[in-house]
Amino acid sequence: MKLILFDIDGTLISTGGAGSESMRVAFEQIWGIPDGFKNIFMMGKTDSSILREALKNNDLNWDESKVNKFLDHYFQTLKQEIIKDRPGKKICPGIIPLLDSLYNQENYFLALLTGNYKESAFIKLNHFNIDHYFQDGAFCNDTEKREEMVPIIKKRIEKKENITIHNNDIFVIGDTPSDINSARKNGVYAIGVTTGVHTYQELQAHNPDHLFTDLGDTASVLQILAG
Repeated sequence: MKLILFDIDGTLISTGGAGSESMRVAFEQIWGIPDGFKNIFMMGKTDSSILREALKNNDLNWDESKVNKFLDHYFQTLKQEIIKDRPGKKICPGIIPLLDSLYNQENYFLALLTGNYKESAFIKLNHFNIDHYFQDGAFCNDTEKREEMVPIIKKRIEKKENITIHNNDIFVIGDTPSDINSARKNGVYAIGVTTGVHTYQELQAHNPDHLFTDLGDTASVLQILAG
C-alpha cells in the first residue's frame, strides 16, 4: 500500500484568499481587531499556529472559549466566502486527472496532510467537488506542527486498514518548504510543486526528491509514485 499525502492550499486548490479573509473576519468578530493577521505569512503554517501568532502579536491570551467561538465564526464565514468569484480561485493544474488515476487503483491510499482544520479543509474541498477522493488526513486539529503529521496519519491509516505502511511507500506532495521539510524529517518522499507562492528555486533549496512546476504531467507523477 502506498500512502499519498496531499497538501491543500496551493497544491490541490487555490481559494483566491477565501480562507485568509474568513479568518480575518472571524478574528474581528471575536476580538474586535480588524486586521489581526497583519504581517503574518500564512503559507505552509498550520491554522492553529497562525491563530496563536496573531493572538501574541495583538497582546491577547489563548482563551479556549474564545478560540472555539472564533472557529465557529471562521467555518461559517468560509462557507460564504468560498462561493464568491475571486481572482486566482481554481483547482490547480493536473489535479483532477492525477486524483482520478490514483483513486481507481487499489494499492494507493489518498489522504490529506494540511495545516487546515479538518472542518475548513473539507469546506474547501467540497466546494471544488474533490472531497470524495480523500478518506482521511492529518490536520491542525491533531497538532500545530507539520512535522508531527506524517506519523499521525500513518498510524491512523495503519490501524484503520489493519496494514503496515513502510516509509518508502509514503509520499508528501506540497507547495511549500514546510511540506518538503515535514517529509524529510520523517524519512518519506517529498514531492514539491510550484503552484503556490514559492518559486522553483526556493523549493529546490530544500532538496525535495522531485520538483514540478505543476502536476499536469500525470504520467510522470504516476511513474514516480509507482517507483
